[in-house]
Amino acid sequence: MKQEKRPTRRQMLEIQAAGLIAGNWFVERDTREQLVLINRYSGNPRTTRRAVS
Repeated sequence: MKQEKRPTRRQMLEIQAAGLIAGNWFVERDTREQLVLINRYSGNPRTTRRAVS
């Protein structure tokens, strides 16, 4: 497991677009196909998919 990091501005906009509160999530992995998030308080993971173009 990689160390989680605070989201960048672009990532925050993607998190908000997914219907989540950006301040509650850390970014574990940011790939072209998906954004893997870890909840700041509970540690539960969540994956959001991106449209690959």
